[in-house]
Amino acid sequence: MASGASSSPPLPVLSLAAVVVVLLLLAARGGATPPHPLRGVRPLAFDEGYAQIFGSSNLALLRDGRRVRLALDESTGAGFASQDLFLHGFFSAAIKLPADYAAGVVVAFYLSNGDVYEKTHDELDFEFLGNVRGREWRVQTNVYGNGSTHAGREERYDLPFDPTDDFHHYSILWTSQRIIFYVDETPIREVVRTAAMGAAFPSKPMSLYATIWDGSTWATLGGRYRVNYRYAPFVAEFADLVIRGCAGDPAERDPHSAAAAACEARAGLEALAVPAERRAAMAAFRRAHTSYSYCHDRRRYPVALAECGAAALLPGRMFGPDGMRQHGRRARRGGRRVGAQDDAM
Repeated sequence: MASGASSSPPLPVLSLAAVVVVLLLLAARGGATPPHPLRGVRPLAFDEGYAQIFGSSNLALLRDGRRVRLALDESTGAGFASQDLFLHGFFSAAIKLPADYAAGVVVAFYLSNGDVYEKTHDELDFEFLGNVRGREWRVQTNVYGNGSTHAGREERYDLPFDPTDDFHHYSILWTSQRIIFYVDETPIREVVRTAAMGAAFPSKPMSLYATIWDGSTWATLGGRYRVNYRYAPFVAEFADLVIRGCAGDPAERDPHSAAAAACEARAGLEALAVPAERRAAMAAFRRAHTSYSYCHDRRRYPVALAECGAAALLPGRMFGPDGMRQHGRRARRGGRRVGAQDDAM
């Protein structure tokens, strides 16, 4: 056995060396592999549709511009935006969030026109609100129309996976009739335009943004935990950048114009809306993972907003009067509490 072993070629050593080379090459190319691109849409390279807006060297392009790395350190965060404004469209990115301790860090993927309409801006957001070690990241969706931030339409969710382990797709569909937020290919929220919403339904051209920044004053448990720069840099990565929409003129104020309708039809946007077979998946996600709903927040809105009809509501027993999901409800005996509300607002 000894002579047989000594005559064998050193294949394990060569194999190990090859593995190390492959790992180094993968690290140089940007680490984790994004999931398969979404069906029916074509990702863009950075220079095909985007431009850096701040952050200097805290923004890095990888894989021939098909992946963007944004970092937050003590000097600055970073961000990029679409080169055009859009009146309706489908907007998506595969995102991998900062790992480890990231309290106070905000990663955002959103549409806005605040630089054009300062007092009457529209906005559609995915905001990822940094985590304390041992707790999950939370994602918040926002809908603001015509400067209606005083009447925010926020929802927050737990995610059924660790968003720091790998890439996941986050997408926004915005048409003249509806807004839908997706995680991977599961719709998690739909806002249908109603006459009662009026101008609170976003209706002016917006740019697409992706940013990382310091939200210490509010992002994690209401500002209880601030960014700790001992863990910096905090790195978020974006890939599979998709824009399928209608480039818009900032002067365009009629979302129902013939030109806007024709562009929506050409882009096939309504075909990307929630099919009947996906509505059950959306309902299941919302029941299992919604941690805050403005439609259930009776302290903030004693009279619910117009769109918060029966179809928009989740089972009322899930939420406290502040709109936060309640966990661990049990019968009260003497001085024992009935339940604990999730304090991660």
